[in-house]
Amino acid sequence: MPETATAPFTARIVERLSIGPQSRRERIIHSLDGLEAPVAPSDLSGVGEELWYRVQEEVGTELGPLDFLLGLDAGGILPTVALAHAAALPYKIAWKLHLPLEGAVRFSEPHAMRTDVYAYGIAEGQRMLLVDDEVTTGHTLANLAQSLREAGATPVAAVCLVEDTTRGARELLATHGVTLVSLSTIDSFR
Repeated sequence: MPETATAPFTARIVERLSIGPQSRRERIIHSLDGLEAPVAPSDLSGVGEELWYRVQEEVGTELGPLDFLLGLDAGGILPTVALAHAAALPYKIAWKLHLPLEGAVRFSEPHAMRTDVYAYGIAEGQRMLLVDDEVTTGHTLANLAQSLREAGATPVAAVCLVEDTTRGARELLATHGVTLVSLSTIDSFR
């Protein structure tokens, strides 16, 4: 299977077992998800620092002031917390929970069992980085970016631990005005 590494971070693709017909057959797993081995706090901190460095290098002057990071639930929580710590920025998490909270922005995660995702406390003029653990097709982040813009907010860039380079996510996000910054890349298998 394909593998990639940026010390101390590693990632690889594995086949998913016991899945429904709507789900993807493969899943990217990585060294921060704690699936195969315990994660040292220093590894999490190191990945956050590397992500923040890459964001500054790749987004450059377009970065400007940020209000917060917006991570996606489940897989995006760890990279969001690591990046928030390294960048000294607050964070929010978008959840698959429909709640009666202010500033709700709904978007879709098309390949998931539960497709509706909500970000709360979103207001006009806010600037943020979008954060997830993996980006494959880019559709979820593109949907999020569009919904945020409709609410008057600005997604400055998207940040991920692992980018699947075979599915066109980077190109799709660019058409939505979102630069993709990834810690590592991987080629999927079919």
